[in-house]
Amino acid sequence: MRLHFQETPWDLYLVLAYMTSAVAILLALGVGNPISILLVLFVPGYVIVAALFPKSSEIGWVERIVLSFGVSIGVLPLLGLALNFTPWGIRFASIVAAIGLFTIGVGATAYWRRMRLPANLRLTATVDLAIGNWREYSIADKGLTVALAASVVAAAGTLAYTILTQRSGPTFTEFYLLGPEGSAAGYPTRLNVSQPGTVVVGIANHEAAATNYTARIDQVGVEVAYNLTAGVNETVEVNRTTWSWFNVTLADGQNWTHPYTFHFNAAGLWKVQFFLFKDGDLATRYRELHFYVRTS
Repeated sequence: MRLHFQETPWDLYLVLAYMTSAVAILLALGVGNPISILLVLFVPGYVIVAALFPKSSEIGWVERIVLSFGVSIGVLPLLGLALNFTPWGIRFASIVAAIGLFTIGVGATAYWRRMRLPANLRLTATVDLAIGNWREYSIADKGLTVALAASVVAAAGTLAYTILTQRSGPTFTEFYLLGPEGSAAGYPTRLNVSQPGTVVVGIANHEAAATNYTARIDQVGVEVAYNLTAGVNETVEVNRTTWSWFNVTLADGQNWTHPYTFHFNAAGLWKVQFFLFKDGDLATRYRELHFYVRTS
């Protein structure tokens, strides 16, 4: 059997169909999945290379594939940087959607450039799939063929099991704060008395298991005092009030964000402190975040 394309850009159709399916599945699940590997490492780069080199004679398939991986790795950080300056910020859903929209836009450009060329100049590929006559093989060849096929099946099964059930590297939890627009900027560090301020609290579970989290948010009144022994200014805690508690249980790989609004009833220098506890252990602070706010 022979697989061939040139007049019709079946490669672009296949890449865009895979991208659409992968994005839909990831957005529906809300967490990462092995199906996203090619979406992250290959697809964006492939459509860029297809747009830059629409002719079959410009570069070979080996160079095209290698460039696709390399360009994808280079493009994704730029997409993340661009998202950081948007109202959506760097979140799982926004990153997945950005990859999808970027692929559609560049893929449409690749399609337009290729279809403008004469059919005989467009990118082409031919793959011959042929099955030899089993009876013509010697016993040794048959044995080697069976052994090779079994090895491929075993390797594929091992890889699938590793991807689906194992996690490499240390386990950890991300605990972070974003500005009110969902980006790493615009934190409310100066407010008037009774003026509301908002931050986005985020938790991402990478503990390789479902985990129960408890968060506590404190208002801490502080003063700046000069330490004669150390010869430096230090912030000294004057009073502390617990504002809020909340609980959330996250599956492994799941990300959770929550906008938190607060205000102060008096002028001064304040520390807004966030504590994260894990699995009901309220005696041990697992993570801690804070920022200072001056009110007038």
